[in-house]
Amino acid sequence: MQETLIKHLTMAELEAALDHLRDAPKDDGVVQLIVRRPRVDERELLEEAELDTALGLIGDSWCYRGSSKTADGGPHPDMQINIMNARVTALVAQEKSRWSLAGDQLYIDMDLSKENLPAGTRLAIGTAVLEVSPLPHTGCHKFVARFGVEAMKFVNSTLGKELCLRGINAKVIRAGTVRLGSTAKKLQS
Repeated sequence: MQETLIKHLTMAELEAALDHLRDAPKDDGVVQLIVRRPRVDERELLEEAELDTALGLIGDSWCYRGSSKTADGGPHPDMQINIMNARVTALVAQEKSRWSLAGDQLYIDMDLSKENLPAGTRLAIGTAVLEVSPLPHTGCHKFVARFGVEAMKFVNSTLGKELCLRGINAKVIRAGTVRLGSTAKKLQS
């Protein structure tokens, strides 16, 4: 994937957007981008995706990637699907063509904060149901390279972690289809 040269935002520029980020819908979020990662550093933008309880997003490399968080080194079941707030992605990426560089599969205009979506919360997205994982989703060296050190500090700050600005992990509870424009709705416990 080819990257355009983008000036990374400063902490002041990132923090100036906090009110806008906090205004994301608490419920009835909208799927704005779906990305399949067939191999490391490869991205396919999809109009729709099938989510499976065993394989995650069909065709995504999650099911082949190892994890240091599992006893056998296999893929972690609570990290099947990575979800990022579309407003945060738009801020750090600056251009929609760069959103997929964040490395997540679903980009939703929705408040992903721990207060709004605590671990165990279920989300109906399209015909699929996902459950928010307790495992934190943090950025890596690739996030720094693509969006800058300040962006990493911003999403991993105390407030950034509380708001889950880097995103959340989830697992598929009920298989189904997710389409661009699908609604993400919190289910009552």
